[in-house]
Amino acid sequence: MSLKQLIENSRKSPDEIYGELFREVQLKRIFSDTKTFVDCVPKISSEEILRIYNEKKSLSNFNLSKFIEENFNFPHSPAKNFSSERNLSTVDHINRLWEILSRPADEIVEGSSRIALPYSYVVPGGRFREIFYWDSYFTMLGLSVSSKYSFLIENIINNFVYLIDQYDFIPNGNRTYFLTRSQPPFFACMIQLLSQIHSNPSEIRKKYLPYLHKEYLFWMNGKDQVNENEIFNQHVVWICEDVILNRYFDPLTNPRPESYPKEEEERKKAEELFGISSEEFYLHNRAACESGWDFSSRWFDDKKTKELNKCAFILPIDLNCLIYSLENYLSFIYNEQNNDELSQQFQQLAKKRKEIIQTLFWSNEKKFFFFDYDPIRKCLKEVFSLAAVYPLFFQIATKEQADYVRQHLEKDFLKSGGLLTTLECTGQQWDSPIGWAPLQWISYQAMKNYQFQHLANEIRSRWLKLNDEVFKQTGKMTEKYNVLEQKEGGGGNYPLQDGFGWTNGVYLRLFFD
Repeated sequence: MSLKQLIENSRKSPDEIYGELFREVQLKRIFSDTKTFVDCVPKISSEEILRIYNEKKSLSNFNLSKFIEENFNFPHSPAKNFSSERNLSTVDHINRLWEILSRPADEIVEGSSRIALPYSYVVPGGRFREIFYWDSYFTMLGLSVSSKYSFLIENIINNFVYLIDQYDFIPNGNRTYFLTRSQPPFFACMIQLLSQIHSNPSEIRKKYLPYLHKEYLFWMNGKDQVNENEIFNQHVVWICEDVILNRYFDPLTNPRPESYPKEEEERKKAEELFGISSEEFYLHNRAACESGWDFSSRWFDDKKTKELNKCAFILPIDLNCLIYSLENYLSFIYNEQNNDELSQQFQQLAKKRKEIIQTLFWSNEKKFFFFDYDPIRKCLKEVFSLAAVYPLFFQIATKEQADYVRQHLEKDFLKSGGLLTTLECTGQQWDSPIGWAPLQWISYQAMKNYQFQHLANEIRSRWLKLNDEVFKQTGKMTEKYNVLEQKEGGGGNYPLQDGFGWTNGVYLRLFFD
């Protein structure tokens, strides 16, 4: 294979490389988890595998499972032989887990879907055997209070810098099948966290400034192509003259390789029931996956039906708060570097976005809450969710708005095990009765920002107690929890995962806060 072909293949996802073979493996459910095959590593070149496959596939004695076993190395988990000690405290258990979830710098492996990273990092756990973008920020919260592993914070950030250098943005994770989408942009929060624990914070900010700016350019790419006739372009949405906001977006309109064929089944159902085209289904499906909230009533037209997901046509309140924080931080750092022109430019961008968040995303009509915005219908999408705490987390909300949000959290969201994700019960994992570690942290910090200390303490104590109880019962730190029944969570398109990076990170940071 030529060098050019090697480079081209290094960016191809397994469905592109293996074509018919890929579809057969996934459709025949050779593996119980459809993510397994896309993480397998070929023992010989993909060209040779395909040649042999095409020669043998029509033979009467051809066994597909055996063929895959002979030609691929299956992914393994370092946690396979790990045994939990439930007599340990949760803190001690998590500190044992860091070694299990840490990965050394990657070696380049030809044919692997994993993009080799130059520094060590932490994976979420379970089926998630690679770095994940937004997960990493919440994992870092715990690393920041774990002296033995705090060095990993800068390593992880440097891996994201490497990805920005290679691809001009931070992908969902370091897999070729993630190269068309990102995740909630917490990179600026990561730099802020590192600068808080570093001996020379201004040098840290200066070092990563070019990459923060590149991150911003990725999310704002296409802003010059939108107008009142074409309001959508990539991640940007035209609202009115001089107001451009952001959405989640993935340009591909085919099934995600790691979720094939389930997504094809769901696409066919959407077409049969609602006449939704393949292109439209995957546009919204992939956008929801970039949001991290896959899947939630936030994106559904009727608040309950997954086939009516319209994520790519929605302006998420949390995403626009994250972009505000990036604009605001860029203004601060450029000022620190005596670049008045760029500092003022980003200051104006942040100021305008803050005003829009306080008005466009806020409901004054009896609801008194922050919601996502529908730019097509030009109205709020009134699904009550914890995304509403982002304006408080980033100190965008007015004191009056913050107090209304607090009242809603106390009255409707706070349960015995912590905060619900939404008030809708759909069976989806980002809806009631599920609670997630990152949203507990964001809500906790949001309440502290506005001096609602009592509620902050309640969120903290209830979440820690739930984590402790599930660990004592199961020996696991799980991906998500049922905050109503105080047990591990359910729902979603795959079995409950344990490990778990962001749960561990948030637990430790809350415990020591």
